Amino acid sequence: MIPPFRPDAGYAQELDARDDLVRFRQQFVIDDPTYIYLDGNSLGRLPRVTVERLQQVVEQEWGRRLIRSWNEGWFDLPERVGAKMAVLLGASPDEVIMADSTSVNLYKLALAALQVQSGRTKIVTDELNFPSDLYILQGVVRLAGPAYRLEVVPAADELSGPVEQLAGAIDEETALVVLTHTIFKSGYTYDMATLTELAHRAGALILWDCSHSVGAMPIALNAAAVDLAVGCSYKYLNGGPGAPAFLYVRRDWQERLNNPISGWMGQHSPFAFALDYQPAPGLRRFLTGTPSILALAAVEAGLELLLEAGLERVRAKSVQQTEYLVALWEALLAPLGFRLKSPRQPEHRGSHVTLGHDEGLRIDQALIHEMSVQPDFRRPDNIRFGIAPLYNTFTELHEAVQRLRTVVTEQLYEKYPAEGPAVT
Repeated sequence: MIPPFRPDAGYAQELDARDDLVRFRQQFVIDDPTYIYLDGNSLGRLPRVTVERLQQVVEQEWGRRLIRSWNEGWFDLPERVGAKMAVLLGASPDEVIMADSTSVNLYKLALAALQVQSGRTKIVTDELNFPSDLYILQGVVRLAGPAYRLEVVPAADELSGPVEQLAGAIDEETALVVLTHTIFKSGYTYDMATLTELAHRAGALILWDCSHSVGAMPIALNAAAVDLAVGCSYKYLNGGPGAPAFLYVRRDWQERLNNPISGWMGQHSPFAFALDYQPAPGLRRFLTGTPSILALAAVEAGLELLLEAGLERVRAKSVQQTEYLVALWEALLAPLGFRLKSPRQPEHRGSHVTLGHDEGLRIDQALIHEMSVQPDFRRPDNIRFGIAPLYNTFTELHEAVQRLRTVVTEQLYEKYPAEGPAVT
């Protein structure tokens, strides 16, 4: 039984004492316990096991076995890691594979979907989608030809997805709907099954970007009958900077879709070196170039930690921690001009809480440089606090709020310029 909320530090310590995932914090590299890292929704911490795994790959598999390692596990690594990723996505093992980046995978799947939707010329998305996804979709429709167009549905605010407006835009012209499962600014999370059904009812395919939800909550791609999905592995999956992405193609679409970036790793028999391309069976056809073995090994290590913890438990703690942070905002931060810019309902919220403030950017910089608290900032005024349940504690959240109060009450932010650094 969780005790009633109190805004004092002792309450946070009580919650930490009840946390059955607390042991996982020790499995991450944390060299400075006073540094409060709340940016796991951008880049996850380094698991200790990853260091050991990479050392093995570098010294043994690459250093000693050299090219022999391709036949000793490297060649199948995209599928092996993809099968482990499938557990987190609610998919079958042969429906997920690791390849390239999220943007490249989005491009491949979006263009492949257009090619099988004859007579349909519209892609529907919303303006809350991650901007790089919009850039990719703009390029896809340019390449597809002048008959194709991208419809970006406006949102009434940044807080929630425009479900009704999307329903009105998805029609008989729609070939593909592309949405971010958890919206990057507010943390609002779509009802995946409802939006997928809306797309299918109109005869459209749907492609979900799960970058801000995978590893933070259970995802049910198969149960929702999702056609296509992509996502990164360097946020809640702790795969490392620039880690490879995943792509999901429902089994009944795999032989009907073609990879528009056909390369030798997606070829039926790559080492036959035939001059004419023939796609490999199943999902392997969506590989293109040689995979990054070191990067895939790092992703696999991070995935195994999450699988050991169990996503149901991770999600339960995530909800409890975001609820706690919202309660701290209401008690301690709202009087200082902070606005809640994430949904109040936990079922509509991912694993980050966004707070707005008129001096948001400068407050963010003061937190980082003077208070040893690391959130991130998204314009115009959004300070995002990304909570990774495997290593963030309730005590950290309480202390971060206290330091945030200090920044404002002592006006420490005033020394920072309004334009901010290149990376926020």
